[in-house]
Amino acid sequence: MSDVVLEFPLAAPGRRRLVVAADHAGWRLKDALAERARGAGYDVTDLGTGSDDSVDYPDFAGAAARAVAAGEADLGLIVCGTGIGVSMTANKVPGVRAAVVHDDFTAYYSREHNDANVMCIGARVVGPGVAESALATFLRTDFGGGRHSGRVGKIMATESESTS
Repeated sequence: MSDVVLEFPLAAPGRRRLVVAADHAGWRLKDALAERARGAGYDVTDLGTGSDDSVDYPDFAGAAARAVAAGEADLGLIVCGTGIGVSMTANKVPGVRAAVVHDDFTAYYSREHNDANVMCIGARVVGPGVAESALATFLRTDFGGGRHSGRVGKIMATESESTS
């Protein structure tokens, strides 16, 4: 990562379990971010991959999203080249609200307004220092509730309509 020392949040009670996954384009960033999260007290489950060997990102994104949906993890982090493909995959899993995050601003509002439970990021788009800061923001931000609760409810209702 960078020489910049960022204050990672201590894991909040009830959000201590983080699942991480990546494809061949994102595994190095995934590993670095997972290590920072472990150092901050998170229980990190790494679902791979861990090499430059070409893999299909839906396999890894789907596994991480299913872990969040099943309650095996409180939050998820998935990394690919752009963050887009893994987000599209993760959002197919009922109960998952995956957001492509590019910076602190998008990380904050994905949690505060949308109650995102999976952060997707592109290793070929976002540098490691920005990614580290965005993950720290994602982990420390709570859902704001209020007027946003109804909107998140509508997201979940749309999901229910499409699966019935």
